Amino acid sequence: MIEDPPLLTVRRSFSRPSAAQLAAFAGTPTGFVADAMNGRGALDHRIKPIGRTPAVFAGVAITCHAGPADNLALFGALANGVPGDIMVCATDGFAATAVTGDLLLGMARNRGLSGFVTDGMVRDVAGIEAVGLPCFAAGVTPNSPARNGPGTVGLPVVIGGVAVASGDIVIGDADGVVVVPLDLADTVIARLVAVRAAEADLDAKVRAGLQLPGFITSMIAAGRFKEID
Repeated sequence: MIEDPPLLTVRRSFSRPSAAQLAAFAGTPTGFVADAMNGRGALDHRIKPIGRTPAVFAGVAITCHAGPADNLALFGALANGVPGDIMVCATDGFAATAVTGDLLLGMARNRGLSGFVTDGMVRDVAGIEAVGLPCFAAGVTPNSPARNGPGTVGLPVVIGGVAVASGDIVIGDADGVVVVPLDLADTVIARLVAVRAAEADLDAKVRAGLQLPGFITSMIAAGRFKEID
């Protein structure tokens, strides 16, 4: 590194989805959204809800990147988030300290944010449950971070193997977190019509007693499988 970076590098302006685009994802299971994106878009399986707080949201990503054992960037994101935003904090998977606990998440709730997602650790599970803000993380540790930087706010990050930009749509539920890039939102919304219809159709057939899906019976009938004794 030629010179020390600034404590925080902040981008305040970015494109956001319309209210209609965001509403199209409200209450949509993450599995449906992933199916509408060719089976992709979910963060690493280890990033799951923390505690017993109902972990369901659909909101706009406000991204930040925190250095090892540091969470200054989260406070920068807190200052730039607006009601309904989901704070998405990349830590490069750092696991030796928590990146936040119940107090910062309480501030996020007070500012109207709708959720928090990190590939790092959190702490204060009982307090997080009391705050009531959906919190997704890779794990829990009591170790605490410092606030020294450097970090970024509002710039693209990679979290859980998925690239996320501020303004992307983030959907979370008990299965995990899925990210829809803003420029794909309309395409995914259109595909969700077919996904919901297919899911409803197959669900009805299963409830009615379906034992094998049609594509399997067709493959068997067409001799697509090699039979051996």
